[in-house]
Amino acid sequence: VWQRTIDDRIVHELNTTVPTASFAGKIDASQTCKQLYESLMAAHASRDRVIKNCIAQTSEVVKNLREEREKNLDDLTLLKQLRKEQTKLKWMQSELNVEEVVNDRSWKVFNERCRIHFKPPKNE
Repeated sequence: VWQRTIDDRIVHELNTTVPTASFAGKIDASQTCKQLYESLMAAHASRDRVIKNCIAQTSEVVKNLREEREKNLDDLTLLKQLRKEQTKLKWMQSELNVEEVVNDRSWKVFNERCRIHFKPPKNE
């Protein structure tokens, strides 16, 4: 399972580092939000890259096993291995959907608390 600590803790992180309006003068919320933004961007990009890399590698394994399977239709061990890899590939692809949900939730929470303190660059 890929690290989602920053996403799992975003509400806590924002509650402890980004002040409510009544405490706004005591903490530099814009710097805190900027750092959190950069951390979220890096974590999301890293997890996306890792998952897509795993999908690419597993897809290649599935492709090779399919080719082998076509040559050896009665090899049950090969069939079992192919099915196992196909299942792993489906799981990884569904993990991308989970990532999207987790990321959307994190950005929603981030924007609720940081929108008045920090504006992300336009190109991201």
